[in-house]
Amino acid sequence: MARRILIGLVIAVLALGAASHAFAQDLPYYFQVNKTVVNVYWNSDGTMSLDYTWVFTNQPGAHPIDFVDVGMPNNDFEVDTIRASVDGTAVSVSESDYAGEGSGFAIVLGSKAIAAGDDATVNVHIGTVRNVLYPDSTNEAYASAAFAPAWFGSQFVTGATDYTVIFHLPPGVQAEEPRWHAAPNGFPSEPQTGFDENGSITYTWYSPNAEASRFYQFGASFPRAYVPAESIYTPPPAPLVDDDALGTIIFFCCFGFIFFGAPAIAAIGNRSRKLRYLPPKISIEGHGIKRGLTAVEAAILLEQPLDKVLTMILFGLLKKGAATVNTRDPLEIRAGDPLPEKMHDYEKDFLAAFREPQGRERQRLLQDMTIRLVRTVSEKMKGFSRRETVEYYKSITEKAWAMVEAADTPEVKSRKFDEALEWTMLDKDYDDRTRRVFRGPVFVPTWWGRYDPTFRPASIRAGVPTAGQPVSMPGSSTALPGADFAAQMVTGVQTFSQKVVGNINTFTEKVTNATNPIPQSRGTSGGSFKGGGRSGGCACACACACAGCACACAGGGR
Repeated sequence: MARRILIGLVIAVLALGAASHAFAQDLPYYFQVNKTVVNVYWNSDGTMSLDYTWVFTNQPGAHPIDFVDVGMPNNDFEVDTIRASVDGTAVSVSESDYAGEGSGFAIVLGSKAIAAGDDATVNVHIGTVRNVLYPDSTNEAYASAAFAPAWFGSQFVTGATDYTVIFHLPPGVQAEEPRWHAAPNGFPSEPQTGFDENGSITYTWYSPNAEASRFYQFGASFPRAYVPAESIYTPPPAPLVDDDALGTIIFFCCFGFIFFGAPAIAAIGNRSRKLRYLPPKISIEGHGIKRGLTAVEAAILLEQPLDKVLTMILFGLLKKGAATVNTRDPLEIRAGDPLPEKMHDYEKDFLAAFREPQGRERQRLLQDMTIRLVRTVSEKMKGFSRRETVEYYKSITEKAWAMVEAADTPEVKSRKFDEALEWTMLDKDYDDRTRRVFRGPVFVPTWWGRYDPTFRPASIRAGVPTAGQPVSMPGSSTALPGADFAAQMVTGVQTFSQKVVGNINTFTEKVTNATNPIPQSRGTSGGSFKGGGRSGGCACACACACAGCACACAGGGR
């Protein structure tokens, strides 16, 4: 009795731990940015250098802070000059991990991820950013330097932020030459002026109660003579038509695009996106090939049509003796008894779906199975190169077909095809290739009777077709023609599309909505964290104000 109680307690603790882990995966990000310090260096070569320091306090019960997206003014920054650290320990950065709109990179905290209830200081230095200076709108002899630091989604941020922005003007600029632009709300109208350790003039804007989720733009102007002329972006020449005519043209172009072009483009793009069920993170390039995927998992990686993926699962179960088709129209199967010992989770889920009567519940279970399968493949691909892995499995597919096509007798060809069946199905030209290859008599595999309920072999032993024996169709005394065999293999996919999941595009869209949902816009926020929530895209709204006609804006996206 005591042993049973102990076992029950262990199971309960494990179940609670598993539930807690699952719950943790869904926790939102919620943190305070206690302090922000941004040093902006306007260099003598016309480039900009940036140095961010954030002090984060992750709130109790929140998702760990594992990535920090840093939006950049443009794409013209040198990744090799970026250095990041957490509490003084160096961490890596990655352009491919950046999920924000526009330009930027991600700080990968890795083992230094900030757990719930903890705090840490994150620093990143960007050595070179080009094309960030513009002509001054009030004095052609001056250059305008305006910048908006990265900010965070308001739904993830709590509390006030001790906020400091320091402009370091180019070396040699004299004290009486530069001027500052109007300060953003919440900051003193005039910055504190001074000199840094290199003797360059500094403008410092400070607020003890700023908001880390706000867009703040700071700016200054200084004589062009202190930077190369080519480093200042010059606006294009005036248009050939006057403003009124240009406005009319733009109006009608926009009108036509909004009411005719945009809906058509959006419909095409949205339809294409709905059929891409893999999540974007699987495209983040790692290193090396992920070996050991099953043919079904490789089909997911190659984003094969889902009706084909489901058919591959069915054929795999038939080959293992784990299932038998009772009827082909409508498709009904029964699980083997006993089931094989080694079965994949997606195979078990597939059989469970077919225990339900044909209809919505079965479709829902098949959708859930597919969603779990897509997520499993996504997890397995972490750290590996998708490009290299895709090429690897394409080569396996081609080798499988090459063995089948090289066989010099129907017996060998049939056996090779049976052995490599699921891999041959990865070929995008599977339907036509199957029809081309099988034109003579076919020696059907031993599991064919489990696939075709009407199958009657020419030689039967205890009701089981004999391996390697030519078979006859009902009412015929000749071997099964290759064309008929190929047609039945190909129509297996069509059976799933038409008789099991209904409209395959609708089925795929429902899977996509869970595995690769449409990004949601959340306003003008930027620079946040990767994982459960999203904080919106970069919205750099730089207005022509005071002495600057443009600005360098940093945003993020997660």
